[in-house]
Amino acid sequence: MQTKLEIILPAHNEHGNVMPIYDEIKQVLGNTNYDYTVLFVEDGSTDDTLLQIKEIAKQDSKVKYIQLSRNFGHQNAIKAGLDASTADVIIMMDCDLQHPPYLINELLKQYELGYDIVRTHRVENETSGYFKRKTSNLFYKILNQLSDITLEQGSADFRLISGNAITQLKSFNEFELFYRGLIKWMGFKQISIEYHPEDRLSGKTKYTIKKMVSFGLNGFTSFSTKPLYFAAYLGLIFSILSVMYIPYIIYAFYTGTEVRGWASVIVTVVFFGGLNLMILGIIGVYLSKLFSQSKSRPHYIIKESNL
Repeated sequence: MQTKLEIILPAHNEHGNVMPIYDEIKQVLGNTNYDYTVLFVEDGSTDDTLLQIKEIAKQDSKVKYIQLSRNFGHQNAIKAGLDASTADVIIMMDCDLQHPPYLINELLKQYELGYDIVRTHRVENETSGYFKRKTSNLFYKILNQLSDITLEQGSADFRLISGNAITQLKSFNEFELFYRGLIKWMGFKQISIEYHPEDRLSGKTKYTIKKMVSFGLNGFTSFSTKPLYFAAYLGLIFSILSVMYIPYIIYAFYTGTEVRGWASVIVTVVFFGGLNLMILGIIGVYLSKLFSQSKSRPHYIIKESNL
């Protein structure tokens, strides 16, 4: 009996990429021994991405699709495909061809060697931009310092999972998903292989600076409570420093050397006011995650599917 393999492809406004990535995947898996399907998760596109997927599905029964009712985001689109899959082996990858389809064979090779999960991490090249490379490296350094997991520099949402790891991953119901961290946290027998990202074939990246910051903040807060301890320790340190200031005030009062004026007072008030706001902001981020989770809304809503 052939092993069932499914390729999950989140797609949001991928007009120029749907057909090319389908052609490359078909070429890679054409001579494979796996019983494979390609599952597109159409994530609320505003172009004709869905129409192109439907045309391919009419011609190839191995192509399936899920249309979400609106744009729920990349991680939730992955979850939609994951929940719908019944395959023994799943490969998740982006639809823009920056995750090279030829690497699928290497992922399967590692799976055949006994690995339950095969992750990937990209090796940044000079064309990716100085700012992007530096911020990406900084993100993983901070994440590894603050959290209880360690991710390789350039960890990507291009991975293979299999067997019981799929079952366990489906059971996670966190509202703000961060699959890169969750999959590393799960354990099982894992390996990470490197790849050089290809240039995006068509369209623009969906990861704006705002989304990158939000994604990074979600990563930090999903796997660590250290920012809360940092806020507590910071408050404690400044409380001790303020107590130590009392002897100086008494000394200045009795010797008549106290400084009259408002500048130092204003600076102190502004500094501690900003510190309080920062600490409240850290607490607020964690409270907002609890609030979102408590509503128990679905991660996505399916509008149409050919499964």
